[in-house]
Amino acid sequence: MHSSLRRVVAVALFFLFSLGVTKLMAQSEGNSGSLSGTVIDPTGAVIPSATVSIRNPVSEYAQTTQTDSAGHYAFTNVPFNPYHMVISAPGFASAVQDVDIRAVVPVVLKTALKVSTSATTVTVTGGEDLIEKDSTFHTDVDRSMFKKVPLESQSSSVSSLVTLTSPGVAADSNGLFHGLGDHASNSFSVDGQAITDQQSKVFSNQIPAASIQSIEVISGAPPAEYGDKTSLIIKVTTRSGQGITKPTGSIHTSYGSFGSSNTGFDVAYGKANWGNFIAGNGLNTGRFLDGPEFKVFHDKGNEENVFDRVDYQLTPGDSIHVNLQYTRSWFQTPNSYDNLNVHDQFGNPVGNADQKSKIETFNIAPTYTRLLSQYSVLNFGVYVRKDAYNYYPSKNPLADLGPPNLQSESIGQERTLTNAGFHSDISYVRGINNIKAGAMYEQTFLRENDSLGVVDPTLNSPCLNAENEPVNGFTDPSQCAAAGLQENVASNPNATTPFLPILVPYDLTRGGGLYSYFGHTDVKELALYIEDQIKTGNWLFNLGMRGDLYNGLTVARQAEPRLGTAYSIKPTNTVLRASYARTLETPFNENLVLSSSGCTNAVLAPLLLCTPGVSGTLQPGFRNEFHAGLEQAFSRYFVLSGDYIWKYTHNAFDFSVLGDTPITFPIDWHNSKITGFALRGDVPVVHGVSAYVVMSSVAARFFPPQTAGAGATVGQNGLPFRIDHDEKFNQTTHLQYQFGQNGPWFGFNWRYDSGLVAGSVPFAVNTTTPVDLTGLTADQQQQAGLACGSQYATLSSPLTTCAPSQYHSSLVSIPAPGTENDDHNPPRIAPRSLFDAVVGEDNLFHGDRYRWSTSFTAVNFTNKYALYNFLSTFSGTHYVTPRAFTGEIGFHF
Repeated sequence: MHSSLRRVVAVALFFLFSLGVTKLMAQSEGNSGSLSGTVIDPTGAVIPSATVSIRNPVSEYAQTTQTDSAGHYAFTNVPFNPYHMVISAPGFASAVQDVDIRAVVPVVLKTALKVSTSATTVTVTGGEDLIEKDSTFHTDVDRSMFKKVPLESQSSSVSSLVTLTSPGVAADSNGLFHGLGDHASNSFSVDGQAITDQQSKVFSNQIPAASIQSIEVISGAPPAEYGDKTSLIIKVTTRSGQGITKPTGSIHTSYGSFGSSNTGFDVAYGKANWGNFIAGNGLNTGRFLDGPEFKVFHDKGNEENVFDRVDYQLTPGDSIHVNLQYTRSWFQTPNSYDNLNVHDQFGNPVGNADQKSKIETFNIAPTYTRLLSQYSVLNFGVYVRKDAYNYYPSKNPLADLGPPNLQSESIGQERTLTNAGFHSDISYVRGINNIKAGAMYEQTFLRENDSLGVVDPTLNSPCLNAENEPVNGFTDPSQCAAAGLQENVASNPNATTPFLPILVPYDLTRGGGLYSYFGHTDVKELALYIEDQIKTGNWLFNLGMRGDLYNGLTVARQAEPRLGTAYSIKPTNTVLRASYARTLETPFNENLVLSSSGCTNAVLAPLLLCTPGVSGTLQPGFRNEFHAGLEQAFSRYFVLSGDYIWKYTHNAFDFSVLGDTPITFPIDWHNSKITGFALRGDVPVVHGVSAYVVMSSVAARFFPPQTAGAGATVGQNGLPFRIDHDEKFNQTTHLQYQFGQNGPWFGFNWRYDSGLVAGSVPFAVNTTTPVDLTGLTADQQQQAGLACGSQYATLSSPLTTCAPSQYHSSLVSIPAPGTENDDHNPPRIAPRSLFDAVVGEDNLFHGDRYRWSTSFTAVNFTNKYALYNFLSTFSGTHYVTPRAFTGEIGFHF
């Protein structure tokens, strides 16, 4: 640890432990608060055994408890939200109160019940409970809804949940999602610990869904406490065992399509001042990743994870909270038909490609909380999180040869990404003010080991034949003339890719070996912030300032104002809002060193497909973003919330991919302009029925030149283009029904995507020139569903050319002849609708202490044949999940 970091930690610890102990209940999470109080009768005497319940009708979070012999009750680990509270006791009229929990500072109430003169029924008659008077657009989802939303992926269930419940999210393959027009510029805040690195299942292992109590997805302008990756901020509140005096938990097992089996457990137990929650599961499946073929093969994978949360209240004013996680995943890289029966340069079979990956994730995050007074709370947390990623090539590296211009190297990788840091904040809530000030320091240790070898004999051939085609069997241009061939050198005008002698030692088709690369750096980030939420009358103001100091391969400093306002029109249950944020945009850490330095390396530059003139280190950028929106409740039956977004970024980040592998590089474009809208509508539970709909439209325009990073094959004409996660429209409609209070339930999803921008799809430049399709292999043609009239491309019958009037596709929307434009009319994946459903019963045998449950899930039950993407510069080609069924049974205690 550097001396400066040691000094910061020492000062923080000294300050932390020198504070006096106060006499309030401590709360130890960064994303949740607590509510406690006393219930009394009209004479002031306490009322024991009174029932106290809180509920948010939109997120569906609900908790119920009873007062003790002293008339006291407490709710801990309550996600930030407004709640409707009802207190009832025999012989007394029920008391109804709305409570807003917005900070870790405890909310403490005293409620007097009136003596009842007649039976009293408590109902919600208006829409005020449904709206949140906040300037920041966000979505709340509680655990009670998780199981009723059928999820596409068991190995990245959190990503699937965010995609299906949050507006502004474009769905991509392998658990990847794009928030509001940016490439995966998302961050997770897990009980206050920021995780800003990639979380799709080809980068890292996610926190298990069984460990989550609730999530809040912020898609509005980010408050000052959030930085680094802020297009979507996923605030996760994990489950706790504190206060659960009788052990509770479950054991579940499931089996489904593709031989998928999943077994897991969770247990929560504790006392009033301590608690432990632990969850674990193991998954094995024949379809771990979304493959480049609709048919599933070479796609096995497994995942094992365990999560443990420990809470302990040291004194009435001091508590600690520790999160622990370990996850391991192992999976094959799915093959395409082009990866089967590969032959070497002499025509000898070398077998099928057999590439695999392993990812191990470790995380430990202790947090200490002290109540300074009844108005203020101090949090201090430290954490270490590590992702170790290993990519293994085929045993015979020549089997890794892929289609021309796509996979020319055999690649291996051993990469680690370690985050270590601390965060500290003080919250102060009094009167109209809700103030929070804090600091965060993080050091990211990047270590990248790569091995590369050329497996394409035509990539670096020294000789050309009369048709200017590369010729095998030669290692030096001096050998060409004697064989009646041309020299493939720069002085030859027919040489499109001149021979490079420096690559010969690493050309496996010419007796070479592997080239080894090692890169490393430490990225240091320090952030300071202060923010205040001010409520006065019908107005709410969010005022904040953040300062970011980034010190990696480059250095950046940024002062970032964050402003927001909301105005509540109570007679119509309307909230109008507007917000602004300035943010520092930092490069992605995955393969950051290789992308920044690879293009200056004479061996790597031609293998990484570096763009001429682009070799600089990736520079942090900055963004100005604006939001304007409203929230409207219609009685107690429906609430609608939405934002319109404008985002202007200088130095806009994206990814490029190395061949046909999961190894991707961050790249930097000059700037981007992103506009669009996001909407969410909710129907709270009415007679067992509830529903929501989320929808969005985002235009993501990127502007060349590429300013840094390896790879990239788009935008070379200097004109603006739509990035491959731009989507005109998407929506998810979810409907669920519960039979009775505890009967069977049903959940249904309809997901519509208008289609992401596609990759290299041939198109007709005019109405007369035939479309040349020879640049794609037969497999790639059938992957894209290309056809000429009634003749569809197949593996055995590829297309060569096609008249513009006859050219079309079943899976890709191709612009009409002469209308293609990378900015305004690019090729896109064809629109698709996917339908999923789940049915279940939570108490099969109507037990009291012990319960059996069962559920049955059908994903894509219409078996829609559709693509996520095609030859994407980031992720290649991937199909959506074919029809899949899963049955689960669980035991609960």
